[in-house]
Amino acid sequence: MKRIVVIVFAFLFVFSCAQKSNKETALVDQETPFVWEGANLYFLLTDRFNNGDKTNDINYNRTKETGKLRGFEGGDIKGITQKINEGYFTDLGINAIWLSPIVEQIHGGTDEGTGATYGFHGYWTKDWTSLDANFGTKENLQELVTVAHKNGIRIVLDAVINHIGPVTQNDAVWPQDWVRTEPQCNYQSYESTITCTLVKNLPDIKTENNENVELPSQLVEKWKAEGRYEKEVKELDAFFERTNYPRAPRFYIIKWLTDYITEFGIDGYRVDTVKHTEEYVWQEFKTECDYTFAQWKENNPDKVLDDNAFYLVGEVYNYAISNGKYFDFGDKKVNYFDNSFHSLINFEFKTDANNKYEMIFSKYSKILKSDLKGYGTLNYLSSHDDSGPFDANRNNPFETATKLLLAPGTSQVYYGDESARSLVIEGTVGDATLRSNMNWDNINNDYKTKEVLKHWQKIGKFRASHPAIGAGIHQMITQQPYVFYRSYSKDKYKDLVVVGLDLNKGNKELDVSKIFKDGDILHDAYSYQDVEVKEGKVTINSEFEIVLLEIK
Repeated sequence: MKRIVVIVFAFLFVFSCAQKSNKETALVDQETPFVWEGANLYFLLTDRFNNGDKTNDINYNRTKETGKLRGFEGGDIKGITQKINEGYFTDLGINAIWLSPIVEQIHGGTDEGTGATYGFHGYWTKDWTSLDANFGTKENLQELVTVAHKNGIRIVLDAVINHIGPVTQNDAVWPQDWVRTEPQCNYQSYESTITCTLVKNLPDIKTENNENVELPSQLVEKWKAEGRYEKEVKELDAFFERTNYPRAPRFYIIKWLTDYITEFGIDGYRVDTVKHTEEYVWQEFKTECDYTFAQWKENNPDKVLDDNAFYLVGEVYNYAISNGKYFDFGDKKVNYFDNSFHSLINFEFKTDANNKYEMIFSKYSKILKSDLKGYGTLNYLSSHDDSGPFDANRNNPFETATKLLLAPGTSQVYYGDESARSLVIEGTVGDATLRSNMNWDNINNDYKTKEVLKHWQKIGKFRASHPAIGAGIHQMITQQPYVFYRSYSKDKYKDLVVVGLDLNKGNKELDVSKIFKDGDILHDAYSYQDVEVKEGKVTINSEFEIVLLEIK
């Protein structure tokens, strides 16, 4: 009797361990690591994406008549959270969202002959320590970060250290030891790109200043009126005591920006106008971001998503990936990667996108595994301030998705790329044409738009599920038909995918013998078919010209 009991117990123990082992194996198989080098990053203008709270549409007496698309339109933080909850970003394969700056903007507007222009875009800072009421509250931001993290989405805010907002009737100029109002940059050299104002009436922060300066009187008065002056000063005192930095302008701003890490646990910053500020400023910024993120993780162990470092991506206007780590001012070359940025925005991709797939993919894989090894790049095809986007008329939204989302590197989807939102708006002036409201009506009601969105969703989700796409090594398998594979490995995690493009509709045969073995069951994430590898090949019958193969 005892022997039978022992045998039964042993069987149950083995069966239980087998079940546990199978579950653990399945869990490991399903856990896809988040890798910034291959992330799918969605960039949106907070004011133009989605209006989640119409009660905050007008603030600070911003009631002047504006030029077309040059005023606040109502989009806010709540609107973004709403779309996360609806699954919009998850369905699109987005695993990181970059918001345009949400700090308090100048209250007045500038006049340009076609009506007023307000700081709806977020790059005209008045107070780094407050959120602009048009965008929402700090409670709204905390909810956004919490909801995003629950859905596996990282939040990247936008940092501006180079300048404050224009001077208006409602917004006085800051003290001379904080800003310069001339000369205007002519961009002919390193010096004439940095120690100057980007444009007329955009006061430039004296980031080179290492002398102690007092807080601007307008901030002191504002904080006292809001009842938080003592709190802000106490925090500043603690910051400067810990760091031993001089109370110089840039260090005040660095403190205020890193507070968003401390308070909300954001995951990264996209940094504006990088080449217009001394490069050591970004090394100092990185030091403080890394320190603050580490402290946040230590203080919030239950909220930590993974062991990724704080993400910093810089906007060095006209930086090209072909130049590796350096940007050339003509009289000086600067490396913005080492000790500063994980990635730079790649202004070259929109030109490269005119080439064939293999030329793009092999070029980017090679550079990222050599000149930029250990770093990344952020590719885009349209943005908020690039007047020459790829396919401005949205004639080829399917091609745009395929080239952007399947290219090595991090992809930046600009809001409305996935729905062919028009970038040519009649009656607008300058970059306003790039900043129209998100075309939700088309997404909900237009058949063609739905088909475009479906294409972006399929490739986006495939990309999000496979770090190999953006962060892996690219290798062509056959030129005709065009088939390639991507491979990625880190620690015990391995990822292999095979992709076919420009294929025949109907029956198509792909050679996968270099990657998969006979008997393997593969899934085509585009047609949703399962196929078996036979004699080193798979045969797929679908109406599509694209195949996205992953192990079943």
